[in-house]
Amino acid sequence: MNTQSEPPTTAHTTIPGCCAPVFDVGLTDGEAAQLAEKLSLLAHPIRLRLLAILARNGGHVCVCDLEAALPVKQPTVSHHLRLLRDGGLIEGERRGQWIYYAVRREELAAVQAALAQFFARI
Repeated sequence: MNTQSEPPTTAHTTIPGCCAPVFDVGLTDGEAAQLAEKLSLLAHPIRLRLLAILARNGGHVCVCDLEAALPVKQPTVSHHLRLLRDGGLIEGERRGQWIYYAVRREELAAVQAALAQFFARI
């Protein structure tokens, strides 16, 4: 009669190669950082609303109209527009005293493609 008990079988001990040190991460460090940067730009309700307004209005929209459409003050709108512009998702064009903004559709399409590719890999 065997007095030693067998260790319980767990998923860890029954999966071959469980502790293999190589994983297919699916993203390089650079790809992950780039995608995270773009997603962080989209991770704010005011910036999402700004992008939606700009995308629905095809051409350039005056900053004065953007300020009137949102429930925040002008400095907040300007801050979020600057972040979107610095992140490459929108562009601005000065016309007299006003700046007119438009979505950079190719950049939004690139973010959409990167997300689709990411989710296709997992």
